[in-house]
Amino acid sequence: MSTGASGRSGDARARAAQTKRDRTRRALLDAAEAMFSTKGWARTRMEDIAATAEVSPASAYNHFASKHTLIGWVYAPYVAAFVAEADRDLATGRPLVDALSDQVRALTRMTFRNRGLSAALWFAINDYAGGRPGGPPDANDPDDPRVLAPINRTVEGLITAGQASGEFRGYPAAVDVAGTMANMLLIRAVNRPGEPPERTAELLLSVMFGLLKPELLLNAERPFRRAH
Repeated sequence: MSTGASGRSGDARARAAQTKRDRTRRALLDAAEAMFSTKGWARTRMEDIAATAEVSPASAYNHFASKHTLIGWVYAPYVAAFVAEADRDLATGRPLVDALSDQVRALTRMTFRNRGLSAALWFAINDYAGGRPGGPPDANDPDDPRVLAPINRTVEGLITAGQASGEFRGYPAAVDVAGTMANMLLIRAVNRPGEPPERTAELLLSVMFGLLKPELLLNAERPFRRAH
């Protein structure tokens, strides 16, 4: 066999192996999303996810180091879509109050549609953080669900821009306001799973703009109320 033929054969094997890895990873993510959504965090085991995906537990752990890693990767695409939307709003100079209002309303609709998965993420975050020293997450930690699916980032950039321009009050800091919003959003998914997303959004927006631009709340008793 010529060197060229041997090289092409090797490339084909490499592509086949990569395709197999991608399919296994996708199967694990799909199985995990379904199980976290229906069974919750505590009752979902890596071994059960592996069995549903029709792979060995060793293969599952080869792709994802733990349940914490796996749920972070499952939730990451949802968060990434909102971060991208916020970046587009900033790039186009959209009014920040409108951008934040729409972002929060869309986030609450997403968590309502995926409330089982969102509740599982909340328990995963607390489980992971509880086993580590106090303080903010390490941005270089590849297994922390707070790093893999940073819900706070969906609004943090918009708040930062508003504080930098003077449109929003400078205190509390954007990272603290965004973190408060993310925590409240996930807590409602746990404690109020049947709450209409419009009601959740009204609460979050009232708290957020009460901190950032309280004059908005002076013009009407419930300025962020939408028909349920």
